[in-house]
Amino acid sequence: MKYWMVVWLVLATGAVAAPREQGTPGEFDFYVLSLSWSPTFCLTHPDNEQCSGKGYGFVLHGLWPQYARGGGPASCAPQSYLSREAMDKGATLFPTRALLKHEWAKHGTCSGLEPLAYLEKTDAALGVVAIPHQLQPFNTPPSLPAREIEALFRQSNPRMGNHGLAVICKGKVLSEVRVCLTKDLAFAGCPRSVKSQCREGEIRIPAQR
Repeated sequence: MKYWMVVWLVLATGAVAAPREQGTPGEFDFYVLSLSWSPTFCLTHPDNEQCSGKGYGFVLHGLWPQYARGGGPASCAPQSYLSREAMDKGATLFPTRALLKHEWAKHGTCSGLEPLAYLEKTDAALGVVAIPHQLQPFNTPPSLPAREIEALFRQSNPRMGNHGLAVICKGKVLSEVRVCLTKDLAFAGCPRSVKSQCREGEIRIPAQR
């Protein structure tokens, strides 16, 4: 069939190619534990249930399987549904059930674990990382350089090493930190694909509501 005829058929019928598999569950090199700074999220999502005056600081964004070469698998098949038990467990970890469902569908399905086991792994990962006292809710300075945020995390987590996390900003506002962990949840050095994304100088740390 001529190429132009294929294009015409797609346009005429709305047909699209079947999506490619986004990775094989369990086949990845390390995890990134992503911790979102909730007040920054709430600046642009004030009506989200996460932002209803709960006083969150860092909250779980997700535990992401990653490749050493960069990126990671996403939305792996087959998609297992979250049981009631898994939902209840996830609700103790994520700030909202909507985020829990999204993170399981996009990242958890690629872990090679069943939903409850993945959430237990996520819980364990949260237990590995100590949030610095200076970055606890209602205890934060209005601004810090990204390198000082990194230093505070290293001081609170002596086994982290010098390249174990990345600080992520939106403009000059703290957005999240990403911690690299082995598949066994030991601290790991982050590859070049996981690096801080903040401007030089002070970055704003919005206060909790």
